[in-house]
Amino acid sequence: MADTAGNTLIRICWAGTAAFGVVTAAAVLVDGPVRTAAAALDIVLFAVGCVVFLWAFGLAVSRSRYESIGIGGLYFLAGCAPDGVRRGFLTCLAVQVIFGVAAASLRPFTALAFGVLVPVFGLGLGGLWAARHGEFANRPEATRHR
Repeated sequence: MADTAGNTLIRICWAGTAAFGVVTAAAVLVDGPVRTAAAALDIVLFAVGCVVFLWAFGLAVSRSRYESIGIGGLYFLAGCAPDGVRRGFLTCLAVQVIFGVAAASLRPFTALAFGVLVPVFGLGLGGLWAARHGEFANRPEATRHR
């Protein structure tokens, strides 16, 4: 993966996922300020994810004039990314979903419920990778938008 384009996005995704996992695990075990910190981190990751998600969508729209880009390819890297890249982003996404749902289930009606929003971070970063580095099929000449 060292020579793959977009390495920084994968590292950012893993760093955010690791921070989310550590803070969420601590917040499940300890009440008080740790839960407030977990909720704040969850909201920041969600907000960053929203911005990056929309940024990726905008880049994909501009590329879609000449390339066939589907939602599965854009946000789930289906058919547009090397297996290692796809596996890295989808693993981050799975960890985010598991930690978010597990924490909210173990401590219902607490600030840990914000954790279910965090997977938008993983989806957004995966989408940005695909929009910038993904390889999509060219559109047929007749369907290209001018």
